[in-house]
Amino acid sequence: MTDSYTRGTHVAVPDDRNASVLIYVNGAFVPRDVASVSVFDSAFLVGDGVWEGLRLHDGTYAFLDRHLDRLFASAKGVHLDIGKTREELTEILYETARINEMTTDAHVRMMVSRGTKKTPSQDPRLIVGNATIVVIAEHKKADPSVASDGIKLFTSTVRRMSPDTLDQKWNCHSKLHEVVALVQAIEAGADEALMLDPNGFVSTCNATNFFIVVKGVGGPEVWTSTGDYCLNGITRGLVVELAHAAGMPAREKNFSLTDVYAAEESFVTGTFGALTPVLAVDGRTIGTGQPGPITAQLSQIYAEAIHNNIAT
Repeated sequence: MTDSYTRGTHVAVPDDRNASVLIYVNGAFVPRDVASVSVFDSAFLVGDGVWEGLRLHDGTYAFLDRHLDRLFASAKGVHLDIGKTREELTEILYETARINEMTTDAHVRMMVSRGTKKTPSQDPRLIVGNATIVVIAEHKKADPSVASDGIKLFTSTVRRMSPDTLDQKWNCHSKLHEVVALVQAIEAGADEALMLDPNGFVSTCNATNFFIVVKGVGGPEVWTSTGDYCLNGITRGLVVELAHAAGMPAREKNFSLTDVYAAEESFVTGTFGALTPVLAVDGRTIGTGQPGPITAQLSQIYAEAIHNNIAT
Protein backbone atom coordinates (compact mmCIF):
# COMPACT_ATOMS: atom_id res chain seq x y z
CA MET A 1 0.00 0.00 0.00
CA THR A 2 1.14 3.54 -0.74
CA ASP A 3 2.54 5.63 2.11
CA SER A 4 -0.40 7.70 3.38
CA TYR A 5 1.74 10.79 3.39
CA THR A 6 2.19 10.59 -0.38
CA ARG A 7 -1.14 9.06 -1.30
CA GLY A 8 -3.15 10.50 -4.17
CA THR A 9 -4.30 10.08 -7.75
CA HIS A 10 -0.87 10.91 -9.19
CA VAL A 11 1.18 8.43 -7.16
CA ALA A 12 3.16 6.09 -9.40
CA VAL A 13 5.06 2.85 -9.01
CA PRO A 14 8.78 3.72 -8.64
CA ASP A 15 10.76 3.16 -11.84
CA ASP A 16 14.57 3.43 -11.86
CA ARG A 17 14.57 4.06 -15.62
CA ASN A 18 13.38 7.62 -15.02
CA ALA A 19 16.80 8.62 -13.74
CA SER A 20 18.17 8.43 -17.28
CA VAL A 21 15.31 9.88 -19.33
CA LEU A 22 16.03 12.69 -21.75
CA ILE A 23 13.95 15.86 -21.56
CA TYR A 24 12.99 17.88 -24.64
CA VAL A 25 13.88 21.56 -24.13
CA ASN A 26 13.44 23.88 -27.10
CA GLY A 27 14.62 21.46 -29.76
CA ALA A 28 17.28 19.62 -27.76
CA PHE A 29 17.16 16.43 -25.68
CA VAL A 30 19.07 16.78 -22.43
CA PRO A 31 19.56 14.55 -19.37
CA ARG A 32 16.98 14.92 -16.63
CA ASP A 33 19.44 16.14 -14.00
CA VAL A 34 20.57 19.11 -16.11
CA ALA A 35 17.35 19.97 -17.95
CA SER A 36 16.46 23.60 -17.26
CA VAL A 37 14.99 26.83 -18.56
CA SER A 38 16.03 30.41 -17.85
CA VAL A 39 15.14 32.07 -14.56
CA PHE A 40 13.77 34.79 -16.84
CA ASP A 41 11.27 32.39 -18.43
CA SER A 42 7.74 33.75 -18.20
CA ALA A 43 6.39 30.53 -16.68
CA PHE A 44 8.88 30.79 -13.82
CA LEU A 45 8.43 34.53 -13.37
CA VAL A 46 4.64 34.82 -13.47
CA GLY A 47 3.16 31.38 -14.23
CA ASP A 48 2.56 32.43 -17.83
CA GLY A 49 2.12 29.26 -19.85
CA VAL A 50 -0.12 26.32 -20.77
CA TRP A 51 0.40 22.57 -20.68
CA GLU A 52 -1.02 19.11 -21.33
CA GLY A 53 -0.52 15.72 -19.70
CA LEU A 54 -0.80 12.66 -21.96
CA ARG A 55 -0.63 8.89 -21.61
CA LEU A 56 1.25 6.62 -24.00
CA HIS A 57 -0.42 3.24 -24.63
CA ASP A 58 1.17 0.67 -26.95
CA GLY A 59 3.14 3.36 -28.76
CA THR A 60 0.17 5.70 -29.22
CA TYR A 61 -0.92 8.79 -27.30
CA ALA A 62 -4.49 8.22 -26.22
CA PHE A 63 -6.98 10.90 -27.29
CA LEU A 64 -4.17 13.05 -28.69
CA ASP A 65 -6.52 15.16 -30.82
CA ARG A 66 -8.55 16.15 -27.77
CA HIS A 67 -5.43 17.09 -25.84
CA LEU A 68 -4.09 19.20 -28.71
CA ASP A 69 -7.49 20.86 -29.12
CA ARG A 70 -7.39 21.90 -25.47
CA LEU A 71 -3.76 23.01 -25.62
CA PHE A 72 -4.36 25.30 -28.59
CA ALA A 73 -7.62 26.58 -27.11
CA SER A 74 -5.82 27.44 -23.85
CA ALA A 75 -3.00 29.14 -25.75
CA LYS A 76 -5.44 31.15 -27.83
CA GLY A 77 -7.37 32.08 -24.72
CA VAL A 78 -4.27 33.64 -23.12
CA HIS A 79 -3.02 35.02 -26.47
CA LEU A 80 0.10 32.84 -26.49
CA ASP A 81 1.72 31.94 -29.80
CA ILE A 82 3.03 28.37 -29.49
CA GLY A 83 5.01 28.81 -32.70
CA LYS A 84 4.44 25.18 -33.77
CA THR A 85 1.71 23.44 -35.71
CA ARG A 86 -0.26 20.49 -34.38
CA GLU A 87 1.78 18.25 -36.66
CA GLU A 88 5.08 19.62 -35.32
CA LEU A 89 3.99 19.17 -31.71
CA THR A 90 2.86 15.64 -32.50
CA GLU A 91 6.28 14.85 -33.95
CA ILE A 92 7.98 16.28 -30.85
CA LEU A 93 5.82 14.09 -28.61
CA TYR A 94 6.55 10.92 -30.56
CA GLU A 95 10.26 11.71 -30.89
CA THR A 96 10.40 12.15 -27.10
CA ALA A 97 8.87 8.69 -26.69
CA ARG A 98 11.19 7.15 -29.29
CA ILE A 99 14.39 8.59 -27.89
CA ASN A 100 13.45 7.33 -24.42
CA GLU A 101 12.37 3.92 -25.76
CA MET A 102 8.89 4.28 -24.31
CA THR A 103 5.86 2.44 -25.65
CA THR A 104 3.39 2.07 -22.78
CA ASP A 105 2.85 3.01 -19.12
CA ALA A 106 4.43 6.38 -19.86
CA HIS A 107 3.17 9.78 -18.80
CA VAL A 108 4.20 12.81 -20.83
CA ARG A 109 3.83 16.46 -19.88
CA MET A 110 4.14 19.07 -22.62
CA MET A 111 4.62 22.62 -21.32
CA VAL A 112 4.59 25.83 -23.33
CA SER A 113 5.46 29.22 -21.84
CA ARG A 114 5.30 32.62 -23.49
CA GLY A 115 9.10 32.65 -23.54
CA THR A 116 12.12 34.30 -21.95
CA LYS A 117 12.01 37.95 -20.88
CA LYS A 118 14.59 40.71 -20.83
CA THR A 119 13.82 41.49 -17.22
CA PRO A 120 11.42 40.25 -14.50
CA SER A 121 8.01 41.65 -15.42
CA GLN A 122 4.45 40.67 -16.36
CA ASP A 123 4.70 42.65 -19.61
CA PRO A 124 4.52 40.24 -22.60
CA ARG A 125 6.22 42.85 -24.80
CA LEU A 126 9.48 42.07 -22.98
CA ILE A 127 9.69 38.57 -24.45
CA VAL A 128 12.92 37.80 -26.30
CA GLY A 129 12.55 35.13 -28.97
CA ASN A 130 9.93 32.40 -29.22
CA ALA A 131 7.81 30.38 -26.84
CA THR A 132 9.57 27.90 -24.56
CA ILE A 133 8.55 24.27 -25.17
CA VAL A 134 9.46 21.51 -22.73
CA VAL A 135 8.38 17.86 -22.83
CA ILE A 136 8.98 15.61 -19.83
CA ALA A 137 8.35 11.91 -20.42
CA GLU A 138 8.47 9.41 -17.58
CA HIS A 139 7.98 5.69 -17.18
CA LYS A 140 4.96 6.06 -14.96
CA LYS A 141 2.48 3.37 -13.99
CA ALA A 142 -0.27 4.35 -11.57
CA ASP A 143 0.03 2.69 -8.17
CA PRO A 144 -2.68 -0.01 -8.30
CA SER A 145 -3.37 0.31 -4.57
CA VAL A 146 -4.79 3.79 -5.12
CA ALA A 147 -7.44 2.52 -7.53
CA SER A 148 -8.22 -0.56 -5.43
CA ASP A 149 -8.26 1.15 -2.03
CA GLY A 150 -9.63 4.57 -3.05
CA ILE A 151 -8.89 8.02 -1.66
CA LYS A 152 -10.29 10.47 0.88
CA LEU A 153 -11.15 14.08 0.11
CA PHE A 154 -11.44 17.23 2.20
CA THR A 155 -13.39 20.29 1.09
CA SER A 156 -11.06 23.27 0.88
CA THR A 157 -11.99 26.84 1.74
CA VAL A 158 -10.33 27.86 -1.54
CA ARG A 159 -13.02 28.33 -4.19
CA ARG A 160 -12.79 27.84 -7.93
CA MET A 161 -12.82 31.10 -9.84
CA SER A 162 -15.24 32.47 -12.40
CA PRO A 163 -14.18 32.88 -16.06
CA ASP A 164 -13.83 36.65 -15.69
CA THR A 165 -11.21 36.15 -12.95
CA LEU A 166 -9.18 33.17 -14.20
CA ASP A 167 -10.92 30.98 -16.74
CA GLN A 168 -10.70 27.45 -15.40
CA LYS A 169 -10.73 26.09 -18.94
CA TRP A 170 -7.20 27.41 -19.40
CA ASN A 171 -4.89 24.52 -18.51
CA CYS A 172 -2.31 27.03 -17.38
CA HIS A 173 0.76 27.06 -15.16
CA SER A 174 -0.97 29.27 -12.59
CA LYS A 175 -2.03 26.53 -10.17
CA LEU A 176 -1.36 28.21 -6.83
CA HIS A 177 -4.99 28.11 -5.75
CA GLU A 178 -5.08 24.33 -6.31
CA VAL A 179 -1.81 23.91 -4.42
CA VAL A 180 -3.18 25.79 -1.42
CA ALA A 181 -6.36 23.71 -1.55
CA LEU A 182 -4.30 20.51 -1.56
CA VAL A 183 -2.18 21.74 1.36
CA GLN A 184 -5.38 22.25 3.37
CA ALA A 185 -6.58 18.74 2.51
CA ILE A 186 -3.27 17.13 3.45
CA GLU A 187 -3.18 18.99 6.76
CA ALA A 188 -6.73 17.76 7.42
CA GLY A 189 -5.59 14.16 6.93
CA ALA A 190 -7.10 13.66 3.48
CA ASP A 191 -5.42 12.71 0.21
CA GLU A 192 -6.71 15.45 -2.08
CA ALA A 193 -8.97 18.49 -2.04
CA LEU A 194 -12.56 18.95 -3.14
CA MET A 195 -13.32 22.51 -4.27
CA LEU A 196 -16.57 24.46 -4.47
CA ASP A 197 -17.58 27.04 -7.04
CA PRO A 198 -18.25 30.71 -6.17
CA ASN A 199 -21.90 29.85 -5.44
CA GLY A 200 -21.09 27.04 -3.02
CA PHE A 201 -21.87 24.15 -5.35
CA VAL A 202 -19.43 21.28 -5.78
CA SER A 203 -17.06 21.97 -8.67
CA THR A 204 -13.95 19.80 -8.94
CA CYS A 205 -10.84 18.58 -7.13
CA ASN A 206 -7.44 20.25 -7.02
CA ALA A 207 -6.04 18.07 -9.84
CA THR A 208 -8.91 15.84 -10.98
CA ASN A 209 -12.60 16.10 -11.88
CA PHE A 210 -15.23 14.92 -9.41
CA PHE A 211 -18.27 12.63 -9.85
CA ILE A 212 -20.92 11.08 -7.64
CA VAL A 213 -23.34 8.23 -8.27
CA VAL A 214 -26.86 8.73 -6.91
CA LYS A 215 -30.14 6.81 -6.92
CA GLY A 216 -32.34 7.84 -9.82
CA VAL A 217 -35.93 7.03 -10.69
CA GLY A 218 -34.87 4.52 -13.33
CA GLY A 219 -31.62 3.43 -11.72
CA PRO A 220 -28.21 4.90 -10.87
CA GLU A 221 -27.31 8.33 -12.22
CA VAL A 222 -23.83 9.80 -12.59
CA TRP A 223 -23.48 13.46 -11.62
CA THR A 224 -20.65 15.88 -12.18
CA SER A 225 -20.55 19.66 -11.97
CA THR A 226 -21.83 21.98 -14.68
CA GLY A 227 -18.27 22.45 -15.89
CA ASP A 228 -18.53 26.23 -15.56
CA TYR A 229 -15.83 26.41 -12.88
CA CYS A 230 -13.53 23.48 -13.60
CA LEU A 231 -10.98 22.37 -16.14
CA ASN A 232 -12.62 20.70 -19.11
CA GLY A 233 -10.92 17.41 -18.34
CA ILE A 234 -10.42 15.02 -21.22
CA THR A 235 -11.26 11.98 -19.08
CA ARG A 236 -14.19 13.85 -17.52
CA GLY A 237 -15.73 14.52 -20.92
CA LEU A 238 -15.17 10.97 -22.08
CA VAL A 239 -16.79 9.47 -18.97
CA VAL A 240 -19.90 11.59 -19.56
CA GLU A 241 -20.03 10.50 -23.21
CA LEU A 242 -19.37 6.84 -22.43
CA ALA A 243 -21.97 6.72 -19.67
CA HIS A 244 -24.59 8.11 -22.05
CA ALA A 245 -23.59 5.58 -24.71
CA ALA A 246 -23.99 2.78 -22.17
CA GLY A 247 -27.51 3.94 -21.34
CA MET A 248 -26.52 5.38 -17.98
CA PRO A 249 -27.82 8.90 -17.19
CA ALA A 250 -24.87 11.27 -16.76
CA ARG A 251 -25.82 14.77 -15.71
CA GLU A 252 -23.71 17.92 -15.60
CA LYS A 253 -25.51 19.91 -12.92
CA ASN A 254 -25.28 21.88 -9.70
CA PHE A 255 -25.24 19.85 -6.50
CA SER A 256 -24.16 20.46 -2.93
CA LEU A 257 -22.00 18.76 -0.34
CA THR A 258 -25.16 17.28 1.15
CA ASP A 259 -25.68 15.39 -2.11
CA VAL A 260 -22.07 14.22 -1.97
CA TYR A 261 -22.33 12.88 1.57
CA ALA A 262 -25.52 10.96 0.67
CA ALA A 263 -24.16 9.55 -2.61
CA GLU A 264 -24.03 5.82 -3.36
CA GLU A 265 -20.53 6.12 -4.87
CA SER A 266 -17.99 8.74 -5.81
CA PHE A 267 -14.93 8.85 -8.03
CA VAL A 268 -12.52 11.28 -9.63
CA THR A 269 -11.13 11.29 -13.15
CA GLY A 270 -7.83 12.27 -14.72
CA THR A 271 -5.51 11.38 -17.57
CA PHE A 272 -2.99 9.65 -15.31
CA GLY A 273 -5.18 7.81 -12.80
CA ALA A 274 -8.24 7.28 -15.06
CA LEU A 275 -11.10 6.64 -12.57
CA THR A 276 -10.20 6.58 -8.88
CA PRO A 277 -12.82 5.69 -6.22
CA VAL A 278 -13.50 8.20 -3.44
CA LEU A 279 -14.38 6.48 -0.17
CA ALA A 280 -14.85 9.46 2.14
CA VAL A 281 -15.36 13.21 1.97
CA ASP A 282 -14.93 15.46 5.01
CA GLY A 283 -14.97 12.45 7.32
CA ARG A 284 -18.24 11.13 5.87
CA THR A 285 -18.14 7.63 4.42
CA ILE A 286 -19.47 7.52 0.86
CA GLY A 287 -21.86 4.63 0.26
CA THR A 288 -20.46 1.42 1.69
CA GLY A 289 -16.99 2.89 2.07
CA GLN A 290 -15.73 0.60 -0.68
CA PRO A 291 -15.22 1.11 -4.44
CA GLY A 292 -18.64 0.71 -6.05
CA PRO A 293 -19.98 -1.26 -9.04
CA ILE A 294 -20.79 1.77 -11.21
CA THR A 295 -17.24 3.08 -10.78
CA ALA A 296 -15.91 -0.35 -11.77
CA GLN A 297 -18.23 -0.52 -14.78
CA LEU A 298 -17.23 2.92 -16.03
CA SER A 299 -13.55 2.12 -15.46
CA GLN A 300 -13.89 -0.91 -17.73
CA ILE A 301 -15.75 1.08 -20.38
CA TYR A 302 -13.08 3.78 -20.26
CA ALA A 303 -10.28 1.19 -20.63
CA GLU A 304 -12.08 -0.17 -23.69
CA ALA A 305 -12.35 3.37 -25.10
CA ILE A 306 -8.58 3.79 -24.78
CA HIS A 307 -8.03 0.49 -26.60
CA ASN A 308 -10.37 1.51 -29.39
CA ASN A 309 -8.80 4.95 -29.70
CA ILE A 310 -5.22 3.73 -30.03
CA ALA A 311 -6.30 0.98 -32.44
CA THR A 312 -7.63 3.48 -34.99
